[in-house]
Amino acid sequence: MKEQLEVFDLEGKSLGIQSREDFYSEIKREFKETGSITKKVKSVRVLILNSQGRIYLQKRSASKNENPGLYDKTIGGHIASTKTKTVTVTKECAEELGFPVTVLSNDEFNSSIKNLDLSVVGVLRQVDEIDKFISIRKAIDGEFLQPYIAYFYIGYFDGHVKFKDGESSGLETFSLDELEEELKKNPEKFTSDLKYMVEHY
Repeated sequence: MKEQLEVFDLEGKSLGIQSREDFYSEIKREFKETGSITKKVKSVRVLILNSQGRIYLQKRSASKNENPGLYDKTIGGHIASTKTKTVTVTKECAEELGFPVTVLSNDEFNSSIKNLDLSVVGVLRQVDEIDKFISIRKAIDGEFLQPYIAYFYIGYFDGHVKFKDGESSGLETFSLDELEEELKKNPEKFTSDLKYMVEHY
């Protein structure tokens, strides 16, 4: 069954349910014809670190339609019409990275980093919610600006991480200093989503 997404106008009014495939065909056609997109869906964006402060980045496959070959946030995903943001981010970590996570409040998150075995379970906290987030997507035929209702998460995990998505060429780790230096030297190697998350969180 095709993934079904709840679609919203730019002010957040629900426009109904649409398959992911149909939604993307429609917004890409709209952008090509008008230079803008007037609909959006809900999504999650996640950065995972280990307790030594190294950040896991996804290296997108060169065959991807959007942002091919670029370094990106650890994972991201659409929130299906039948799922919540918490279920989605838990499912994405389990399916794409192969480990369980729990989403905690800020107080629980700070405490758990010291008291949980992070080699067994990952911990996440939501750091932001932006209902008019703009993601710059680079494609073969040029850039397009896609609006989202976006939920941002930061988390920790010390166990084995293996990206299971065949459309990725794998994961690499950076310290924050290394990443900031690389972003200055070679900004074109990174997605706009990752740049935003490093700058703000």
